Amino acid sequence: MAIPASRTRTFGRAAGFTYIGLLIAVVIMGIALSAVGVVWRTQGQREREQQLLFIGRDFEHAIASYYKTGRQFPQEIDDLLDDKRAPLPAHHLRRLYNDPMTGAQDWSIIREGAMGITGIASISKDAPIKKDGFRNDEDAFKDATAYSDWQFVFKPRVRFRRAAGAAPPAAD
Repeated sequence: MAIPASRTRTFGRAAGFTYIGLLIAVVIMGIALSAVGVVWRTQGQREREQQLLFIGRDFEHAIASYYKTGRQFPQEIDDLLDDKRAPLPAHHLRRLYNDPMTGAQDWSIIREGAMGITGIASISKDAPIKKDGFRNDEDAFKDATAYSDWQFVFKPRVRFRRAAGAAPPAAD
C-alpha cells in the first residue's frame, strides 16, 4: 500500500516544527544553565572571600600573639607554628593555610624592614566582590581593586609613659 503524496508533506512539516521546537528548548536550557553557572561562580567567590578574611585575621592574630610574647616579630612564617623562644614552645597558628584565592600557600609576606614579618596578603590580582561592610580596622579594604590589596598587618600600639604632673604629649 503506497502513502499518498499529500500525507508525506504533512509528516515533513510536523517533523520540521518539532525540530525547531527542540532547538528552541535547547537554546533556552543553555541560557538558563549559563545563568546558573554565573550565580554559582559568584557564590563560590563570595565564600572564598569570607575564607580569606578569616584566614587573614587568624594570621594577624598569630603575629600579634608572637609579638606580645617577646616584643619581636617572627622572621619566618614557620615561627608562628612553633615558637621556641620560651622553655615551653608556643603555637600561635595551628597550621599554614592555603590562600583561598589561589589554592596554594603562596602568600605575599609583608615585612617591616629588618623587624620581621608584620603581615600577609593574597597574591591574587582578581577584583573583589565585597566592597563594603568591613570591620573598622579594615577600612582600607573598601578601596581595594584586587585581593592583594587586602593586607592583614599587625601594628603594635606604642604607649608613652608620662612623668607625674607632666602635660600630655602634643597630638599631630
